[in-house]
Amino acid sequence: MQLNQIILENFRNYASEQFDFDPGVNLICGENAQGKTNLLEACALLSTMRLFRTGQKKEGLAFGAASGRVYGAFEAERQPFTLDVRLHASKAMEVFRAGARLRRQSEGQGLLKTVLFCPDDLYFIRAGAMNRRKFLDTALCQLRPNYGRYLDEYNRVLEHKTRILRDSEERPDLLALYDDFSLRLARLGASLVRYRARYLRKLGETAARLHREIAPDETLTLQYAAIPQNPFGTVQEVEAELQEHLFRHKQAEIAARSCLSGCHKDDILISINGTPAAKYGSQGQVRTCALVLKLSERELMHEDCGEYPVLLLDDVLSELDKRRQDFVLNRIHAGQVLITCCEEEAAAKLSAGRVFHIKNGSIQESSGNARPI
Repeated sequence: MQLNQIILENFRNYASEQFDFDPGVNLICGENAQGKTNLLEACALLSTMRLFRTGQKKEGLAFGAASGRVYGAFEAERQPFTLDVRLHASKAMEVFRAGARLRRQSEGQGLLKTVLFCPDDLYFIRAGAMNRRKFLDTALCQLRPNYGRYLDEYNRVLEHKTRILRDSEERPDLLALYDDFSLRLARLGASLVRYRARYLRKLGETAARLHREIAPDETLTLQYAAIPQNPFGTVQEVEAELQEHLFRHKQAEIAARSCLSGCHKDDILISINGTPAAKYGSQGQVRTCALVLKLSERELMHEDCGEYPVLLLDDVLSELDKRRQDFVLNRIHAGQVLITCCEEEAAAKLSAGRVFHIKNGSIQESSGNARPI
C-alpha cells in the first residue's frame, strides 16, 4: 500500500499544491496552522471518504471557494489506482475512480487503506462512546466495503426517525411511521453489530499481545458493549434482539423525542487487569492503551490484505515520552509513513525518506533524504 502522489486544489488552506511521496518515511515540517494536519486529512479522505475533523465535507473547501478537489494516485495489491474527490459548496461530494464517477461515495472507501493517529486519539479511551464507535467504524469502512454501505444507510434511517420523534409533539400523525423505521434500524443494525463483534474480537487478541510488550505486568482486555447478548449470533437472532429492545423503549423514545435504542449507542469497554481504564487508568496507562489500539488496527489491516496501510502520524510523537516514542517507531519499520511535526529534529530517529517544509499551505522546500538513523 503506497500513496505516490496527492494534488490539492482549494482544500483547506491549500490553493494548489502537489506532493510526491517517498515509499518509506515522509516528514511534514512546519509551524502550527500552516497546513500539516490539512494534508493528512486529505490523505485520510481518499481512504475513508470522510473528513476526520468535521462531519460536513464542504467544510474542507478553502474559504469562499465554490469547489475543490483532492486527487490521489496510489498502489494497492500491486495495482495502480487513482481517486479524484471533488468537494462542492452547493452539492454533494463526488468521487471519481480512474476518471469514472462512482455511484456511491462508499464505493471509494478502503481502496487506499490508512491509519490516522493524532493527539486527540491519545484521550479517546476517556472520551465519550461516540469516539470509540468512530474508531471501529473508520477501520471497518476500509476493511469491509459493505459495512460502510450499511452504516451510511443506518445513519440516514436514524436521522429520519429522529426527525419523526422530534416533530411528533406538533404532528402526532408522524408516529405512524415509527414502527417501520424501527424495524429498518434493527435490520441494518444487526449487520453492523456482527461486523463490529468479529472485528473487536480479533482486535482484542492483537492488542493484548502488543500491550504486553510495553507493559508486561498488565493485561489489556476489550469487550463489546452492545444490546444483543450474543452479537456473534445469526443475523436473524441479533435482529430479533434489537427489535425487542427498540419496541420495549418505544414509549421512552416518544417521551424523550430521541432515539434511545440501537447500535448507535454501542461502546467498547477497555480494561487493564480487570479495571475500567477510562475511570481508573493513569495518564500513562490511557495513552499506552490508545497507542496499542492504533497499532493493532494497523496490524489487522496488514493481516487482512497482506500490505501495511499508510500510517498517518499527526504530531503525535511530541505528545509521548521517549519509551512510547520508541515503541511506535519500532513498529513502523515496514510500510509508508507520513509524520507531521514542528521540529525537523524529529527526523533524527527515522530512516531515509523525504522531508517537506510547509508554510501557508504551500511547499517551501523538499528534500529527498531524511537524516539516517
